Amino acid sequence: MLMEKVAEILREASAEAVEPRFRALAAGEVLEKAPGEVVTVADREAEAIISRRLRELLPVPVVGEEAVAADPALARALVSEEAAWLVDPVDGTSNFVAGHPDFAVMASLVRSGRTVASWIWQPVAGVAYAAELGSGAWRDGNRLTRPAPAPQPEKWRGILKTRFLDPATHHRLQTNARGLGEVTAGRFAAGIEYPLVATDEVDFILYWRTLPWDHSPGTLLVTETGGVCARLDGTPYHPEPPGGPDGLLVAADPQTWEQLRAALTR
Repeated sequence: MLMEKVAEILREASAEAVEPRFRALAAGEVLEKAPGEVVTVADREAEAIISRRLRELLPVPVVGEEAVAADPALARALVSEEAAWLVDPVDGTSNFVAGHPDFAVMASLVRSGRTVASWIWQPVAGVAYAAELGSGAWRDGNRLTRPAPAPQPEKWRGILKTRFLDPATHHRLQTNARGLGEVTAGRFAAGIEYPLVATDEVDFILYWRTLPWDHSPGTLLVTETGGVCARLDGTPYHPEPPGGPDGLLVAADPQTWEQLRAALTR
């Protein structure tokens, strides 16, 4: 019941606050909340709707991207509370502002520091993803499975996120990635990119900055289809407040993850 209820909340909040403003944002509805980071009225209104309804469903703290921007201390609930909701009301806000369809509405439930359920709604595509720890992952209610990638690294398809890399690390990773297959800069929205791994469209992603609302939903989706989401030292990903470690390697299966880490960090 919980899985269906949260999916419904995301769809309805999107229909009310996000979709009517897609390619229709008025003057003054887009603001800069930090250098290079924008927020819209749609982000704030959708987060308010989702947060209120999630608390009605399960009365635990809600760690929303926009609420944390106003009060960073709210993110401590991810490690101090037994349970907390995570909300990203418009993942890929820059795409949304530019009128590009690659954006998503996301939520996840964290218990004892671990993501136990997650939801991704892609409004323009009209596609819903969900995952539950130990139970599997689904797209529009259909269970997701994916084959193992080809054993040859030169055939691997992937995404290398470089925006937050220092110059030396950027150069090293770009150089080391030359032996891999098709590598792109991605779609600039985690809620679009993680499902690509779960559905066999790409084999890996390397992220650097890992804000919890961006990565909690997708990491569970990938691991529930047999993938691995771990720090470069091998530590499994867990959602934590901003300011934690950088670097997150996502791969379709454990063998590919190990080979990628060796190739990219040599």
